[in-house]
Amino acid sequence: MTKDAAIGHITAIEGGVADMQFEEDGLPALGSCVLTLGDRPIALEVASLPAADTARGLVLGPGAGLRLGLAVCDTGQPICVPVGDALLGRMFNVFGAPVDGGPALQALPRRPILRAPVPLSHRRADSSLFETGIKAVDLLSPIERGGKAGLFGGAGVGKTVLITEMIHNMVAAYHGVSLFCGIGERCREAEELYREMHEAGVLENTVMVFGQMNESPGVRFRVGHAALTMAEYFRDDRCRDVLVLIDNIFRFVQAGSEVSGLLGRIPSRVGYQPTLGTELADLEERICSTDRGAMTSIQAVYVPADDFTDPAATHTFSHLSASIVLSRKKASEGLYPAIDPLQSFSKLLTPGAVSDRHYRVAQGVRNTLSEYEDLKDIIAMLGLEELSETDRATVRQARQLERFLTQPFYSTEAMTGQAGRLVPLEETLTSCERILAGELADRDEGAFYMIGSVDEIGGEGRDAA
Repeated sequence: MTKDAAIGHITAIEGGVADMQFEEDGLPALGSCVLTLGDRPIALEVASLPAADTARGLVLGPGAGLRLGLAVCDTGQPICVPVGDALLGRMFNVFGAPVDGGPALQALPRRPILRAPVPLSHRRADSSLFETGIKAVDLLSPIERGGKAGLFGGAGVGKTVLITEMIHNMVAAYHGVSLFCGIGERCREAEELYREMHEAGVLENTVMVFGQMNESPGVRFRVGHAALTMAEYFRDDRCRDVLVLIDNIFRFVQAGSEVSGLLGRIPSRVGYQPTLGTELADLEERICSTDRGAMTSIQAVYVPADDFTDPAATHTFSHLSASIVLSRKKASEGLYPAIDPLQSFSKLLTPGAVSDRHYRVAQGVRNTLSEYEDLKDIIAMLGLEELSETDRATVRQARQLERFLTQPFYSTEAMTGQAGRLVPLEETLTSCERILAGELADRDEGAFYMIGSVDEIGGEGRDAA
């Protein structure tokens, strides 16, 4: 803060937004960080300039200390976070301040959280597959190295469990840097994730950034940008591959909607902010690969009321190279992970991008499950016995595949009592080929439930699931 920094005072407070009055020649610029003058400074980010002498700012700290007439000072700089190798193994807030009880980071360079995306001419396209060890994902919605994948689903269908399992499977074997960003999630989840990663011994290559559910909408709106600034350092300066895990993108959209309302903007479709598409693009387009390193992102996306036509979901879909859709119906049937194989898709699942064998097996599985879906109404009305022998064989295969695509997770071992499985893609392809070829037609469908590969199936099988 400079000696001639502009001084103003707060004239209005509404929720997570405050109006600050300055002299006309001392009005701060948009995006500037303004600090309150007091024992505990509170940061505000200038979001709009509604009058010639007034700046309206997002409150980025506990608002209990705010009051009318409180003096504020323009720092003349945007919000910045520290960057450097010292970030590894630590947990931070939106300002880059440690929240894990460890020592403060001193003398690290700082960078603005709002930065322009990499120009198209500097981006790199990479079509190699990023294995997760989760059968349904690797087979039907393969994740692209350097791409963006979304886990879509309503409340309680297993988004956080699935992303936690991906962290367990991928971070341990990942040779780059992993960055987890929690946007608007519960404090309990942050603490559990930190402890689990510490116990798994993967924390030293991981950075964690949180803007929790109990924090102001301004914090939830900006924490994703803070996390990406840190990730860009490892990609661009250290030339390392970065795996960015975000939970939950909808909370970013929701925070933007709250901020937009507080700033007095007229709502758009379904009450969302009119700037939804731009704000989401500002965040998503920073996630890309360059010649220096790949940045791969896996994002959980809450779908309000399971409505996939909701603007938050449709805008997010357009930025992704793979969409993994979680189904409440699958979850109610106990088929976990509750991935809908017919709604999920990946741009990588095309001839030439994956092996011919992978493409052929994936199409065979999808076609079999699609035919079974078409036959369900007939089965419900007339019964299985009225189907032709060919259709009955299709139904049997589809039910075996549905149960084979379930998988016990390491992250749920304590709750289910079942040991987790990490299944290589090669084993998944071999098992699906055997099911599609009818080699296991005499096995009970329940024998395929919650196993790794079909080699685990005994002669008699288990009871039907």
